[in-house]
Amino acid sequence: MLTRKQHELLMFIHERIKETGVSPSFDEMKEALDLASKSGIHRLITALEERGFIRRLAHRARALEVLKLPDQATAGAPRGVAGFRPDVIEGGGARAARAPVAEPANDVRDLPLLGKIAAGTPIAAIQHERDRLPVPEAMLGAGEHYVLEIEGDSMIEAGILDGDMVVIKRVDNAVSGEIVVALVEGEEATLKRLRKKGQSIALEPANRAYETRIFGPDQVEVQGKLVGLIRRYH
Repeated sequence: MLTRKQHELLMFIHERIKETGVSPSFDEMKEALDLASKSGIHRLITALEERGFIRRLAHRARALEVLKLPDQATAGAPRGVAGFRPDVIEGGGARAARAPVAEPANDVRDLPLLGKIAAGTPIAAIQHERDRLPVPEAMLGAGEHYVLEIEGDSMIEAGILDGDMVVIKRVDNAVSGEIVVALVEGEEATLKRLRKKGQSIALEPANRAYETRIFGPDQVEVQGKLVGLIRRYH
């Protein structure tokens, strides 16, 4: 699934190559998509390249090749019938009228997958980004988010199973009762329900086989709170 801007850029590149045999410049892409800077175009191109829709041709300027189109863009269909066509820069810099933009039913946001986190005995602290995962925008709100893979079974009574992907909003504080990513003594990360008891912090499992662990306020650092869950069935 592509975001609206990714889809718009892909179709613009495809139409320009079909018309002229040359991919558009970054300035042309920036203007066609009404973006403020070329850095946004760089991010969109990288995302399209990672998903296998385009590739950059080495040692050639302005060299992009479209490898495939999304399902919405039926090959050979007239412009405006399948998918949509963004603004195209005409001769003299004049802008053609904007065609209606078809909003995808489910926009997604690429989030970093930062590795595994324990739902059980804490494991090594959160790793650096190892991959990116598309997550529906409807699951997210404002703020920075990331994804972790669950390892262990201490949260099964909260519906969080070994191998699940949890979507975490990055925060440094949480309300008692929320499920959080907790960094214990600066070294180990775990996913638990946070309970504040006076000056103590309890990390509470959702599995009767595990015990609640109690820490001082300076021993636990909240690194995010649970906002969603993704489960893959094999």
